Amino acid sequence: MGRPEKMTSRGVVPLRFDHLAAVPGIVHGVFPRTCGVSDGAFSGLNLGLGCGDDPALVAENRRLMLASLGLQRSVFLKQVHGTRIQVLKQGDTIKDNLWNPETGTTPVPLEGDGVVTDIPDVGLVIQVADCQAVVLYDPVRGVVGNVHSGWRGSISDILGKSVWVMTDAFGCRPEDMLAGISPSLGPCCAEFINYKEEIPEGLWQYKADGRPYFDFWRMSRDQLTACGVKQGNIQQMDLCTVCHTDRFFSYRGEKTTGRFGAVIALTK
Repeated sequence: MGRPEKMTSRGVVPLRFDHLAAVPGIVHGVFPRTCGVSDGAFSGLNLGLGCGDDPALVAENRRLMLASLGLQRSVFLKQVHGTRIQVLKQGDTIKDNLWNPETGTTPVPLEGDGVVTDIPDVGLVIQVADCQAVVLYDPVRGVVGNVHSGWRGSISDILGKSVWVMTDAFGCRPEDMLAGISPSLGPCCAEFINYKEEIPEGLWQYKADGRPYFDFWRMSRDQLTACGVKQGNIQQMDLCTVCHTDRFFSYRGEKTTGRFGAVIALTK
């Protein structure tokens, strides 16, 4: 495989949030499965190791994704469906926490389901296949974040915690933040037959009338606004991954499948 400075994107084009694309200081994107080098059940731009795909193909897909944004350094978290948010600050030694595009590995992967930073030119990557990837940007303080919010993260308010971490660690103000919610499990397909055991009663307001289907998109917007993010600063792509397996990997829709990704990075 090529060295980082020789990477090309081979036509990989991400989806972007309009409000984030309109502001300076960052690059970002949500990457569908429609390009890439994997095949079979993982056909396209699979970024996920450990789901059965050839690691060499996954590494090439990751290189293609990063090259499309002009990035050479990136953080791929060890996602565990928890609520831990990793904080990376300028001056921190993070070399061993970065994914190495030459070896396709991370020497010391950070464990958690969110990461925030003020370090430029480091892509924060979240991998999903029905869960939400939620990118955050404070253009005043120059801080970005990326959060993995599955249903477990949603019921634990991982988004509210992420906003609090950005406020506490960097002095961000929620009213300055911009947020984007990736394609994910939509209210049309988010069936939870055992919701009485899995989802707290206080969140049953997000259930459809008479049917065990939940609107996690609305839940995320409400959690963000509850901690001070302006409603007008939140965008979602309104694309259900189960309904669009031709464009996105979906565990519910396919079972054996890959992972697509969302990335955000500060620029110098």
